[in-house]
Amino acid sequence: MPNKYATDGFIATDDGYTNTFAVEPTIYVDAENTAGWTKYAEKLNGRLAMIGFVALIITEVVGGDTLINLLFQL
Repeated sequence: MPNKYATDGFIATDDGYTNTFAVEPTIYVDAENTAGWTKYAEKLNGRLAMIGFVALIITEVVGGDTLINLLFQL
């Protein structure tokens, strides 16, 4: 027998029957990916590479030695 009155947490179908399955939450999809081969990842990688390169140049200027010589001295 169809149920005319659906209680909270249940959904009535088009025929009037109560759907006893759980109510599905609204799906949220982020508009911009932040993982993988994306513009965000490429920008972050490029910025970190620039920071590393500048740190290498500062180390060579301040220390007066090249990276290769520093590695051989370890």
